[in-house]
Amino acid sequence: MLRLLASVLLLGTTSALPAGAHQIESALTYLKGNLELSSSFSNGEPTQGAVVRLLNPDGTPQRELGSTDASGRLLIDLSDVADGVLDLQVDGGPGHRDYLELPVNSGQVDLDQVVSLPLSLMLVGLLVNVRRRSD
Repeated sequence: MLRLLASVLLLGTTSALPAGAHQIESALTYLKGNLELSSSFSNGEPTQGAVVRLLNPDGTPQRELGSTDASGRLLIDLSDVADGVLDLQVDGGPGHRDYLELPVNSGQVDLDQVVSLPLSLMLVGLLVNVRRRSD
């Protein structure tokens, strides 16, 4: 059952990808005390208008933080989130997403510990969650 679901999801996502789709690459930096996300496609073009959101542990959307500007940048304020590890999604549309795992302590992100998560790991996590709910 799990293999069938994984196959359907993988086939569904690959058939929905437009020809010539580019991976999104994102980076975080602190500039003058502000956390800035910078995001671009693998060809260097900025991901203008990409929605940036926090995700719940099951991969569902939690809260939108904003959208990237014309240069693919967004200032992020995490001062009101609980300490722990957060999942962040940069959503440039179908086939154009990036996922970052952010360790947050007192509203600050430890940039040395940020992990970029491949889409395949996000799908596996979602499949495990779906299976747990159906058991």
